[in-house]
Amino acid sequence: MNPHIKPAGRYNGVAMLLHWLIAALIVWGFALGWVMTDIAGITPTKLRYFSWHKWIGVTVLALVLVRILWRLTHTAPALPGSMHGWERLAAHLGHTALYVLMVAIPVTGYLYSSAAGIQVVYLGIWPMPVLIGPDTALKGVLRVVHISLNYTLLTVVVLHVLAVIKHQLFDRQNILSRMLPFGTPRD
Repeated sequence: MNPHIKPAGRYNGVAMLLHWLIAALIVWGFALGWVMTDIAGITPTKLRYFSWHKWIGVTVLALVLVRILWRLTHTAPALPGSMHGWERLAAHLGHTALYVLMVAIPVTGYLYSSAAGIQVVYLGIWPMPVLIGPDTALKGVLRVVHISLNYTLLTVVVLHVLAVIKHQLFDRQNILSRMLPFGTPRD
């Protein structure tokens, strides 16, 4: 057995904090994106929501990069031994998809803003570097990609939650406790 693999148990506190903080920010950013795009015209509220949405995206990207570094240096607890091979593969692929999407979505949103000729000013204080100049054609492509990736993330998150429910309620593997600071993990 690899000495760096933890027995079935829970993630450490930093991993839990990053997981739930990133999840909350993604839900907030998605909801804000949905609401702000339905506001007609250019209003102060719409502009404020767009700013908040961008700030959430930059924050999520930074936290996800921290989470990836943390994950590379801290082994996750082993999956329950009672999980089937296909379930282990699905868990690995699902987590990989989550990480890829959590990086790609903020990056495409950032590039979309740049292609629209709008500089992101983080928290209204720090101007972020402009990586590409205004480009109407690229703006249209990046908008579609950004929105499509968001709906893909929504799908993967729903599948992730359904998998947790399946393992928790039907397989009685108590897998949810791995990411909660309370409860007793068991295989």
